[in-house]
Amino acid sequence: MIKEAVTIKDLFYSYPGEDPCLRGISLSLERGETFGLIGPNGAGKSTLLLHMNGLLKGEGRIEVFGKPITKDAVRLIRKQVGIVFQDPNDQLFMPTVFDNVAFGPANMDLDHAEVEFRTRRMLEVMELSGYADRLVDNLSLGEKKKVSLATVLVMEPDILALDEPTANLDPGARRILIELLRSIPGTKIIATHDLDMVFDLCTRIALMNLGTIVATGTAREILSDRDLLEKHSLEIPLSLLIASGAQP
Repeated sequence: MIKEAVTIKDLFYSYPGEDPCLRGISLSLERGETFGLIGPNGAGKSTLLLHMNGLLKGEGRIEVFGKPITKDAVRLIRKQVGIVFQDPNDQLFMPTVFDNVAFGPANMDLDHAEVEFRTRRMLEVMELSGYADRLVDNLSLGEKKKVSLATVLVMEPDILALDEPTANLDPGARRILIELLRSIPGTKIIATHDLDMVFDLCTRIALMNLGTIVATGTAREILSDRDLLEKHSLEIPLSLLIASGAQP
C-alpha cells in the first residue's frame, strides 16, 4: 500500500496576468493524517488546495495515491479528493438541505433508494436530520458550513480538503465543527488561519508564505516557534500557551 495520500513536486502556478502564486511547492501528505496549511493572507494556501483535485492545474507533478493528476484521471481524482470551500454559498446551490446533500449521489447513477439512503444517513451523521426540508437561505453560517461538509462527505472521498472551515463562526458553532472534523476518519488537509484548531486537530503542518513552503513539522514544533511565526505575521495559539504554561 502506498504510504502517501498526496505527493506534490515542484508545483508552480500563476493566475492570468499576475505574479506566480505558487513557487515550486513540494509536499507530501501521508495516508490517514490530518495536515494543516497555515500562513498569512496571500500565502497560496487556497490555491494549493484547488490543485489537489484538478480544479486548478499548474506546472509540476501531483499524485494522489500514486497516480498523477492528468486530464484522463481527473474524474477519478475528484471522487477521491473532496473540497469544502471557505464560503458555503459557493457550494450550496439547491433550495433545500436535502437537495444539496443528495445532489452528488443523484449524479452517480445510483438508484433512487440508494440516493435517499445515503442522504438520510449523512444528515443523521452530521446532526442535520431535522433540517432536510429547510431552505438553505434561512440557515445560519454554522449550519450552512455543516451542510457544505455533508455534501462532500456523502460522496465518500478518501481525502477531505477544507478551506478555512471555522472562518466567521461564533465560538459555539466553531467548537461543534471542530468536533465533527475530529470524528471524521481518513486523510484531511486543512488550510486555515485558526491556529488553535490546527494545534487541536493536526498532526503535521506546513507554514506557507508568498507561494513557498517556509517550514514543515509537527504542530507543536511549528506553532511553538515564536520567532518563525512572528516573521510571517502569525502568533503562537492561545491553546498551546495554556497547554505549556507559557505567558502570551
